[in-house]
Amino acid sequence: MKNLITIGIGLALTGLISCSKPPPDNPSHGTINVTADESLEPMVESIYKAYEGVYPGAKFNVSFKPEQEAITTMLRDSARLVFSTRELNDNEKSVFTKEKIKYKSEFIATDGIALIVGRENQDSLITMPELNAIFQGKITRWEQLKTGSQKGPIVLVFDNNNSSNLNFALKQFNVSDLSRIKIFTVKSNKQVIDYVRKNPTALGFIGVNWISDGDSPLAAELSKNLRVMGVSEKANPGSIDDFFQPFQKNLGLKLYPLRRNVYVISREAHAGLGGGLVNYIVRDVGSLLIEKSGLWPAKPYIREVYLEKK
Repeated sequence: MKNLITIGIGLALTGLISCSKPPPDNPSHGTINVTADESLEPMVESIYKAYEGVYPGAKFNVSFKPEQEAITTMLRDSARLVFSTRELNDNEKSVFTKEKIKYKSEFIATDGIALIVGRENQDSLITMPELNAIFQGKITRWEQLKTGSQKGPIVLVFDNNNSSNLNFALKQFNVSDLSRIKIFTVKSNKQVIDYVRKNPTALGFIGVNWISDGDSPLAAELSKNLRVMGVSEKANPGSIDDFFQPFQKNLGLKLYPLRRNVYVISREAHAGLGGGLVNYIVRDVGSLLIEKSGLWPAKPYIREVYLEKK
């Protein structure tokens, strides 16, 4: 009888072990899918590649898409994480509520929308009231700007119909009637840059991390033959000091008007590779990579300096 009891206990333990399989990934090993808004590609790419360098057993399959498509991909459980420039709306949150999934949203950086023009266009300053008038269809030509020297119709160029850049601008300027403005969309931030270079009357909108990493050969190449416009909150700026470009210090000090938050949203249900990457960003040196990309990290990396008296 004792032997039978021992065998029974052994079988039960075997059943428990077989039913409780370890997760397929952990913070330093495994493969997961990640998606991100295309305007954040340079920053996201630098982060996940650095993490893979630290942990050779970690692999991220990353897809870059227009923001709404990226978020939908994560909601459909085709990606563990999404990098976006907005939090989930109520409809998106309800997806997780119905599935009884607890998602996590982490604010990781402050980003900026860069306004770019070609080198031939001498106009490099614009005010928020002027931008508002452009998006309301009241200003349609470059020569209508107070400092306008370029002539011709203003063509607003964005990366995609569903992009975060376009959605941000439409929301920022409360646009309700698109028929009153001339908007041209391409397929990527790179294509926006290329279009602006070739068209003197174009005004392009891109994520600033595409051109702000001074050590990146790609950023240096993309920055050629472009002007980044300075933007002022004031309707009547008193001097050049009232205009700000979307670069790191101006984002951190909240001086640049067209700034936005960057989030990483996770649906991970266990302590896995996604959580490892998020911790790397908010608690480790990942914030240095955000800083290097030209954005302002939500939690700057603390550097300790020891001074010795000799």
